[in-house]
Amino acid sequence: MTRSLRLRLLLGAAAAVFVAMLLAWVVMSVLFAHHIERRAARELTYDAVELVSKLGIGADGVPVADDPPHDSRFETPDSGYYWQLTTKQGALRSHSLWDESLPSPIAAAMPATASARWASRYAPGPFGRRVFLIERSVRPDRSGDGVLVQVAVDEAQLSSVRREFGRELALFLALLWAVLLGAAWVQVQLGLRPLQRVREELTALRRDPSARLGAVHPVEIAPLTAAINDLAEARERDLTRARRRASDLAHSLKTPLAALSAQSRRARAAGATEAADGLDRAIAAASAAVETELARSRAAAIRDTTDTQESSPQLIAERVIGVVERTEAGARIVFEVEIDAGLRAPIAEDDLTEILGALIENAARFARRRVRVSGACAAGLSLVVEDDGQGLDISAETALMRGGRLDEAGTAHHGLGLSIVRDLVEATAGEIALCRSEELGGLRVVLTWRAGKTARR
Repeated sequence: MTRSLRLRLLLGAAAAVFVAMLLAWVVMSVLFAHHIERRAARELTYDAVELVSKLGIGADGVPVADDPPHDSRFETPDSGYYWQLTTKQGALRSHSLWDESLPSPIAAAMPATASARWASRYAPGPFGRRVFLIERSVRPDRSGDGVLVQVAVDEAQLSSVRREFGRELALFLALLWAVLLGAAWVQVQLGLRPLQRVREELTALRRDPSARLGAVHPVEIAPLTAAINDLAEARERDLTRARRRASDLAHSLKTPLAALSAQSRRARAAGATEAADGLDRAIAAASAAVETELARSRAAAIRDTTDTQESSPQLIAERVIGVVERTEAGARIVFEVEIDAGLRAPIAEDDLTEILGALIENAARFARRRVRVSGACAAGLSLVVEDDGQGLDISAETALMRGGRLDEAGTAHHGLGLSIVRDLVEATAGEIALCRSEELGGLRVVLTWRAGKTARR
């Protein structure tokens, strides 16, 4: 069964209309066949009445016709039109019968007395073909015997007319079926248009959990939209509570961690170096978890906003570099910014600042002498941060792993910042990739937002 509601409705309509057209063809063909028979009987009756008007009985009891019908079809042998006058003593036939005859009086069950009406029937006829005939017993002389008057036409001629009508009717009904199918398509399009509106509203709801489906919908889908709105409200409340609890927990842990850091410094000053080292590792792990949770809350908040915000990667990169250059690690680094001033990223300035800040700070920490930030706009926006350090000594998947212990991953690790950057980039419908810089030799981080998400001024 097809999963497309539109296609299902169209197939159902096509099948239903086809069955209706087929039934119409059968019924109309039968009605036309009856009409042809009645018309043929009426025309044959005209010829029969003309025969009866000229009918007489000879001295030998054989019928005679002073002036038979002048229709040339009765004069041509095997023309398909025949007449015959029959008594017990003999018969008079049209020239078209030649040496053949119509059904005998016995086969016709000729009544002994004259009949009051013309009867019609199909019967085996001359030349091995069936005929449609009308017949009646008349008495030209009240004292004489009855005369069976028969006028016939080949059934093949009626069948030919029926077949021709059936073909033309089938062609007409096929065209009508196509027209009705087009009308059904229009009907389905109009009927499903409210669902298109629901889909657009669902897209808006996905971007903004506070959005809701409209209240004005057809009564058939109103219960569905109401249920979706109820579900969206429940989801928004649950997400809000969960984010608030996670954020509150993360912030509440910062103060105890700061106190533990102070205790570690006192222990180190008192000579308990080994204990201080262990305490510092525990504090670093807890701090990493707190920072990760805060980044996730931030990424979730980004997902809930619309995608209409823009920022300048060049200005933000230069602003971040200006801060990093004042640090101990950044003072020895040469920074290069190769970003067009007109390039725009489809995210807010605060979010891009946090992303580039983490990447540039990591690059400055592990670079030897150079850090380069570049950008391009082709099939989308690409921002690249690369350095001339040793690069990753772990896999890119491990480096981007959420919650991973990157502080213990190796000597040349790039810290928890990469997993946080990944959350923020993916929250803005972007992609992140890690590789080795072919020119500088260190880590190369590529951020990409596909076409349709960027703007250029």
